[in-house]
Amino acid sequence: MSERPVLQPTAEHPITVTPTGRHVTVSVDGTVVAETDRAVTLQEASYPAVQYIPLADVQPAALVRSETTSYCPYKGEASYYHAAGVQDAVWAYEQPYPAVAEIAGTVAFYPDKAQITLS
Repeated sequence: MSERPVLQPTAEHPITVTPTGRHVTVSVDGTVVAETDRAVTLQEASYPAVQYIPLADVQPAALVRSETTSYCPYKGEASYYHAAGVQDAVWAYEQPYPAVAEIAGTVAFYPDKAQITLS
């Protein structure tokens, strides 16, 4: 088995994690599954910004761990969850690489599977 690459953010591929500074509400199929004032925004290169929600601010009954995993050389191994019955709607980097340590203990929702509202 080969080792997975670990990459650091660079000027060509920047990654920032900053406090969102707004109230974030996440709904799945019309059901509110998360609300927080403690979200952080991860901006990676030219990809759309992603809201990472503290797991403590997500309704525990809404999430069911999936068997799906993925790997990002900048962030680490991702685990997935089904949310309110929607398959693999949520991901988390439970042990993120040091460059994005601020996302530990948080989850993110796919915007095509959940409604993410900032107010």
